[in-house]
Amino acid sequence: MLRASLFAFLLVCASMATAETRVPKSQAEISFGFAPVVKQASPAVVNIYAKIVRQGRANPFFSDPFFRDFLGRGFGESRPRVQNSLGSGVVLSADGYVVSNFHVVGTATEIRVVTTDRREYSATVVLGDKESDIAILRLNEANDLPFLQMRDSDQVEVGELTLAIGNPFGVGQTVSSGIISGLARTGTATGNARGYFIQTDAAINPGNSGGALIDVNGDLIGINTSILTRSGGSNGIGFAIPANLVAEFLRQAQAGNENFISPWAGMAGQHMSADIAESLGMVIPLGVVISDLHELSPLAEAGLRVGDVVTHVDGGEVNSPAEMKFRMVVAGVGGKSVLTRLRGEDRSDIEVALIKAPETPAADETTLDEDTALPGLIVSGINPAVIVRLGLTLSQTGVVVVDPGPYGARAGLRAGDVLKNIDDTDVDTPADVLQALTEPGRRVRVEIERAGRSVSLRFRL
Repeated sequence: MLRASLFAFLLVCASMATAETRVPKSQAEISFGFAPVVKQASPAVVNIYAKIVRQGRANPFFSDPFFRDFLGRGFGESRPRVQNSLGSGVVLSADGYVVSNFHVVGTATEIRVVTTDRREYSATVVLGDKESDIAILRLNEANDLPFLQMRDSDQVEVGELTLAIGNPFGVGQTVSSGIISGLARTGTATGNARGYFIQTDAAINPGNSGGALIDVNGDLIGINTSILTRSGGSNGIGFAIPANLVAEFLRQAQAGNENFISPWAGMAGQHMSADIAESLGMVIPLGVVISDLHELSPLAEAGLRVGDVVTHVDGGEVNSPAEMKFRMVVAGVGGKSVLTRLRGEDRSDIEVALIKAPETPAADETTLDEDTALPGLIVSGINPAVIVRLGLTLSQTGVVVVDPGPYGARAGLRAGDVLKNIDDTDVDTPADVLQALTEPGRRVRVEIERAGRSVSLRFRL
């Protein structure tokens, strides 16, 4: 029925392109619309109301003992404030797994989900990832819910008709139509390293976040997540997280993972520019140039090396590090991916194991106690897992600040700082840091590396 209506619509469009506008005459022309698709898909799109408690800013004079005693201890204290968040979600299974955006529910203390038939459920986040902006919820005491089937988003093509369903501005469930405007948009919408989006001109507005982007068969192809705008409203440039990535999140949530685990490539790369392509003798710029490899990288173990060009992952083209990472993420940890490597004129397919970031060597995370100069400071040895968690470069070694603690923060330390030297003594392990700060002098000098720059911090005890 739906396909016949779509075929009739296409015939009408073709006739309108070659003839003057006329009044529809057949029943198929009159009744054509997206109503059957919307009727099928809309019950699986839900409204989400989230309550987020944020700590308010304290009066700057509150830290001064004189003003605190003079004005009273209640003056200027930091008070928590409640922020309400509105968004949408998509039911992915009959037993109540729902996907939404992390920025909608990721830090919420209370989540309420309302279906189209006005049923209400409390929900909890069972798996979330800020970088990917995806959160999987589990509705409490839910069963026999309508849900959407996920389509292979790699098969989506530019120009396809699409519908966006959500709750914009809190006005109620709303449907907007458009087409797929672009694919493989990387970093455009959020600027993060794992960003990889489907672009659509279907209207997406505040409140649509977490809603469904579906095709004309009612299958889910993406989760609406953001827009490019100067006014705050839709300008016809919206972005959706592909269904293939959502499927991997759902798989891990149903497996009981509390944190999303993505494969570790242990590499740094850059997109193929025209200049690089010319220097490599390539006619068409294509692929990702490997610029750095960690010694424990599964790519290095498989035989790849710096300077190689990766053109495809599992048969799909890759033109940026984010796109390459995306294709490995949707393949999932524990499996294998086939990378097409170009080295000079040699082109070959190489099988690479998809592994978690190794915890070797041991991190030996250490928290400094009250007998040290910086109690509460947490430091760790650097291994691939720590590199991923703190966003360090592949070449980093030594010891890193995991949490500066109250005294370390006052001294100027930040999470991610790599400690190099304390009072003219090199530090290579957490034990070295502990020893250097256990019996310091009256003045302490700490040499660190921060964002590739050397910084010297001095403070007095």
